[in-house]
Amino acid sequence: MTPTPLLLIEDTPSLQMVYETILKSAGHLVHVEDTAQSGLAAFRKLRPPVVLLDLMLPDGDGLDLMTEMLALSPQTCVIVITANGSINKAVKAMRIGAHEFLVKPFDEQKFLNAVDNALLAHGIASNGIASNGTASNGTAQKAAGQPLGAFIGTSPVMQAVYAKITSVARSMATVFITGESGTGKELCAQAVHDLSNRAHGPFIALNCGAIPSDLLESEVFGHLKGSFTGAISEKIGAAAAADGGTLFLDEVCEMDMNLQTKLLRFLQTSTIQPVGATRPRKVNVRILCATNRDPMEAVRRGQFREDLYYRLHVVPIHLPPLRDRGADVMEIATTSLKRFAAEEGRTFTGFEPDVVALLQRHAWPGNVRQLLNVLWNVVVLNDGPLVTRSMLPDEYLRTSEALPRPGPVGPAAAQGLMESLDGQTLAQIEQYAIERAIARHGGSLPKAARELDVSPSTLYRKREAWARPVPPARS
Repeated sequence: MTPTPLLLIEDTPSLQMVYETILKSAGHLVHVEDTAQSGLAAFRKLRPPVVLLDLMLPDGDGLDLMTEMLALSPQTCVIVITANGSINKAVKAMRIGAHEFLVKPFDEQKFLNAVDNALLAHGIASNGIASNGTASNGTAQKAAGQPLGAFIGTSPVMQAVYAKITSVARSMATVFITGESGTGKELCAQAVHDLSNRAHGPFIALNCGAIPSDLLESEVFGHLKGSFTGAISEKIGAAAAADGGTLFLDEVCEMDMNLQTKLLRFLQTSTIQPVGATRPRKVNVRILCATNRDPMEAVRRGQFREDLYYRLHVVPIHLPPLRDRGADVMEIATTSLKRFAAEEGRTFTGFEPDVVALLQRHAWPGNVRQLLNVLWNVVVLNDGPLVTRSMLPDEYLRTSEALPRPGPVGPAAAQGLMESLDGQTLAQIEQYAIERAIARHGGSLPKAARELDVSPSTLYRKREAWARPVPPARS
């Protein structure tokens, strides 16, 4: 069977020859054009599944050409090629529909991987033959709109998230995940990895906000024995551990500015240099990152490098807060209740009607993490078959009844709030105050930490402790 033709639009003769030679050597049929006008004409005639497009053309803007091609054939995978100084333009291309972008210079394998990924996303094997739609790791893709990975819920906002994860998974493009704390950013990164061609490789997650800044470089890039005080042995960093797979940098906006510079160099060169090493080494890693902050606000404040932001923020995925997910609240609650009951040997099967109303009405400032914590507490301390109002944790009931939705507290509400805190322990009041501060700042722990005059790592530790209730001794 004849291989599927690819369309290469590149105006530099030497690069035309290089790209064409690489593609033909890999068994691809290639049609080459050197202007926007001739490229569009060839596209209309060939309707190729994959287009390799230089954004700088002599007779037109590559972005305009790409927009016109995608209007004619939305399923086409466009791989844009750009110089290092035009990354912002490549990012814009990704936002308006490009499948992936390559920054010159790039190596042969990266070039071929991008083409193979695009063909697979289009339902074509790398040999040009139509594929059967099976994932590269041998698992069949889930039906459109169904939950991916460990996610639960089929609300419209989450179906849009699942569609975006599925679309971007096979690309090598960096994915920037945003959302309030507790919305499932690591689950999202894991789902992207599991659906990618790197699913067989390692998935390494690193929380940049939970590691002291003076140790973060060693955690990311590793160190040699004796390279600094306390380095009693050699350490392989997260970047090297993720070689051949995916590196997920959670809370990336908390990264020290000096380390941001090194991360940018790593993204541009695919090389790492452990602390104390004299020579860099190559690694093959896909980067996914996440934050519960507004990354552009961090850029404006000078806390996050703008060039690093544009290098990372290629494909954004925003995870909605639980309060915006409608019926997902009860779907998550029911599924998790049954799982916790099985793990703890309980007989819970559901919720009484007033509990259902209470769970659906609550604002869940801690999102899914908070909901799971409440349910685990119920299962550990009680038995079913139905969850009753009296089984819910006292602190949850008090905060839920005092302030069902996060927002400013007026003078009248303040008196009721103070009364609702009567009888609570200091630890319960502290948890309430911290969750309220986080909710006021849109889920940003660093902003809440500044308001509360504590370090972000303190809030991370406390929330992790709240998420791990200790089961009581059983008789």
